[in-house]
Amino acid sequence: MREISIATVQMEPQLGQMEDNLIKMSEFISRIATEQPVDLILFPELVTTGYEIGPHFPDLAQRIPGPTVNLIAQRASEFGVHVAFGMVSKEKVESILYNTVVLVGPDGDLIDQYHKVHLRGEERMAFRAGYKIKPTETALGSIGMMIGWDLAFPETARSLALDGAELVLVSANWERPHVDEWRVYLLARARENAVFVAAANRVGEEPSYTFFGQSAIIGPEGKVYASVDEATEGYAVARIDLDQVREHREETQILQCRQPATYRSIVKKY
Repeated sequence: MREISIATVQMEPQLGQMEDNLIKMSEFISRIATEQPVDLILFPELVTTGYEIGPHFPDLAQRIPGPTVNLIAQRASEFGVHVAFGMVSKEKVESILYNTVVLVGPDGDLIDQYHKVHLRGEERMAFRAGYKIKPTETALGSIGMMIGWDLAFPETARSLALDGAELVLVSANWERPHVDEWRVYLLARARENAVFVAAANRVGEEPSYTFFGQSAIIGPEGKVYASVDEATEGYAVARIDLDQVREHREETQILQCRQPATYRSIVKKY
């Protein structure tokens, strides 16, 4: 058995208040890690800044590694946990911004970063789309990352699964009224790929959006291991066995029975 404990955090970031948001994140890390043993803590999309920043994103963007990543990495090291969280990042060219999820390890090291591939609506004016969908090997297992609307595209999770992902982390700002859509996508991505899915969706309101939470941890058979059902700040914790991924895939042959030669339309641009 390869058992790990995951906490998915449902948080309301304050719009543009990075210092306050980082303080709250630190408090969540401390609270979760001291209340029970945990291996990984997952935060929502753009949790350091809030979502509806628009033209102010360049002012809040940071390089990776940088001050924000270094701070959260220090907290991860203090409590011996992995932490994944969303932020706005920039490259050496200041005008290139990404909607990013960062994964840091219990030694305070930067493990990986993922740039959101599927940008929705006004995000296209603020960010450049990512181009790499690939899991990363960690001390816990093979972990893939997705952000928000990536969840609506089955190719994203399937690509991660085919490359060996056992656990897919979803950091999101999923808004009302799309609660049913969120639930269906989470269950589908877990079951159709025989993979664990841990999802952190934010709560609270911004000028144009209301976010509903519904963060959850779901197993390869579609079992909901833990969830935060109310649209309030909090977190859910579940202990999972990553060996169930291999066992379920062997039992169902869900990946082995694919017929890639018949799926040519999938990779065609509409």
